[in-house]
Amino acid sequence: MSLTDTKILPKTLPKTFDAGRALELARSTLQIEADAIIALKNRISDSASDPFAQAVSLLLTCSGRVVVSGIGKSGHIARKFAATLASTGTPALFIHPAEAAHGDLGMVTEDDAFIAISNSGETAELMAIVPIIKRMGASLIAMTGNDASALAQLATVHLNVGVEQEACPLNLAPTASTTATLAMGDALAVALLDARGFREEDFARSHPGGALGRRLLTHVRDVMRSGEAIPAVTADVSLSTALLEITRKGIAMTAVVDDKFHAVGVFTDGDLRRLIEQVQDFTKLTIADVMHANPRTIGADQLAVDAVHMMEQFRINQLLVTDADGTLVGALHIHDLTRAKVI
Repeated sequence: MSLTDTKILPKTLPKTFDAGRALELARSTLQIEADAIIALKNRISDSASDPFAQAVSLLLTCSGRVVVSGIGKSGHIARKFAATLASTGTPALFIHPAEAAHGDLGMVTEDDAFIAISNSGETAELMAIVPIIKRMGASLIAMTGNDASALAQLATVHLNVGVEQEACPLNLAPTASTTATLAMGDALAVALLDARGFREEDFARSHPGGALGRRLLTHVRDVMRSGEAIPAVTADVSLSTALLEITRKGIAMTAVVDDKFHAVGVFTDGDLRRLIEQVQDFTKLTIADVMHANPRTIGADQLAVDAVHMMEQFRINQLLVTDADGTLVGALHIHDLTRAKVI
């Protein structure tokens, strides 16, 4: 795509535009923000008394919720931080400090932990409600860029997220400072989820609409074919009868069962194609003569993603579903998993 593509850019670029300058600023911005995050990393010590460790400990022992607040660009970071905590096992919510001063403070209880985010540490809207938070008895964690600020001094734990400079050429627009604060919030969330023993399954439960939720919450029983939809014949039937069953059920295979409906074999379309190359007369064959004994099976209570892994490992497109006694309870085709968006 060229700079002259009129569908993307205006017909005439501003005279002040300098591509070289733009690229230089891009590299400079990324470097400044990367340096800011590295500085945060180096600021965290190995001591259990480090403010970061204290903050994690305070949040782990909080019997209520984590309430995160900030205004302006810090407010956007606070919203994201609260959302990350909530989705990784720590009940959390965001409140706007100005709205808190007009009634929303009623959402905060003495059992909560309050995280106040302000680069200056002097934000008027936050400072108007912090004394009330303190009197209420809620724990206060401050994330600021100034150890000497009023907010830092009032906090139970203060996390210094200060940066040497903003990436903005004017050193005005919050850029490196918001990046550093965002990274510190992520670091807290990761430390908390690890300490809580938070697992993939837990994450999926709070993201049921996403791809991970489908993969980790969908079981074989949810997508398998059952009842009359299961293709099945007994071992003594002719190959022709078995082929009719495959055609009727439309799953490109049939299970072979004994008189107790235990799965003892399987025959697929692929087996048929290979058989055609070797045998001319099918009339005398029974399904027992050509089936695969001891077929691959999976349990109905296993995750559907486990079925995907089995199919990939053994390069097959179908699986029989059996219970603990080997009784056939379902059949599964790779298309069933595709329709369920497991793959």
